[in-house]
Amino acid sequence: MKNFNMHIPTKVYFGEGAIKDLSIEIKKYGNRVLMVYGHGSIKRNGVYDDVMAVFELGDITYVELSGVDVNPRLETVNEGVRICLSEKIDFILAVGGGSVIDCSKTIAAAVYYAGDPWDLVSYKTKIQKAMPLGVVLTLSATGSELNGNAVISNTQTKEKRGFSSEWMWPKFSILDPTYTYTVSPHQTACGIVDTLTHLYEFYFSAKEDAELSDAMSEAVMATVIKYGKIAIAEPNNYEARSNLMWASAVALSGMTNRGKTFEGFNHAVEHGLSAIYDITHADGLAILAPYWMEYVLDEKNVTRFARFARKVWGIVDEDDMGVAKKGIERTRRYYEYLEMPSRLSHVKIDDARLDAVIDHAFLGDTLGHLKILRKQDVRRILEAAL
Repeated sequence: MKNFNMHIPTKVYFGEGAIKDLSIEIKKYGNRVLMVYGHGSIKRNGVYDDVMAVFELGDITYVELSGVDVNPRLETVNEGVRICLSEKIDFILAVGGGSVIDCSKTIAAAVYYAGDPWDLVSYKTKIQKAMPLGVVLTLSATGSELNGNAVISNTQTKEKRGFSSEWMWPKFSILDPTYTYTVSPHQTACGIVDTLTHLYEFYFSAKEDAELSDAMSEAVMATVIKYGKIAIAEPNNYEARSNLMWASAVALSGMTNRGKTFEGFNHAVEHGLSAIYDITHADGLAILAPYWMEYVLDEKNVTRFARFARKVWGIVDEDDMGVAKKGIERTRRYYEYLEMPSRLSHVKIDDARLDAVIDHAFLGDTLGHLKILRKQDVRRILEAAL
């Protein structure tokens, strides 16, 4: 088990009506707020009105930054920084899902940097400080509400990069499962896939000596699989929505990956796909995972995949390789049940720009640890997925 340090500085308000604590938390840090959100769904589902009521009651001054894209862009970050400086903003409130939160985190860090914010994203410059920010979550997916990570797209360079800093942890996150009732079936499915992938990326690591972390991951995966089906069938099921909301937060909070190594293939390659083709992140993840699992499965790591099949999917069989293959197939069938795309052609991707995708995924000569992959391996996986 690897050495690790751990600190979770985000205060979580979980449950129906948790928005009542919003004003108290904001006022700990200031009274001039930049409210960041997406393309208007919060105005249709009532979340916007709830936030406005809190602002009015608490006499909080605010400026809005709307229009954050599914793959949040550097241009939006720059606009947010401009507003923060010109309006003398002292707190940022992200109202939305992972894209909105990631954009807000990047704005918070870029406010204190005079150069191009992409320098921070690409680790050319280390983040030294960030504005305080909070979250009102509306989508269970990325887990960005409970970590210091963010992913930003640079449309000029055709890059999509993830980065992390202790400065970017939200001061608080308000998690009200009822705010996800109006999330569409496809968005709900995307959140399920994203959460599961965050768990895969550490669960399927080369070493198997972090038993507690593995057992926690298995429990969270099984919970997501169970309640994912219920949420799709019954969008207003509080039990399902609350379990999915907490699972997505826990999955990338650091609690399930202590002592583990990040495997990396799924996110590295998907970031290449969505950087080049601007597809929905979880669509790419859903396509890639089963093909990656099939490609890397061998006699050396079969016990890991067999454990996944037994513990997560409940498959009973004595033969490890047979069980492992059934677990991969069950994963594929579950994604099909969620009506997620299963081939790259389903999201209008052919082989014309695979080299660009592969180059984007590789920061070195190899990728992954469970089975070391080189560029030709990734090409074979992508070609199988076409």
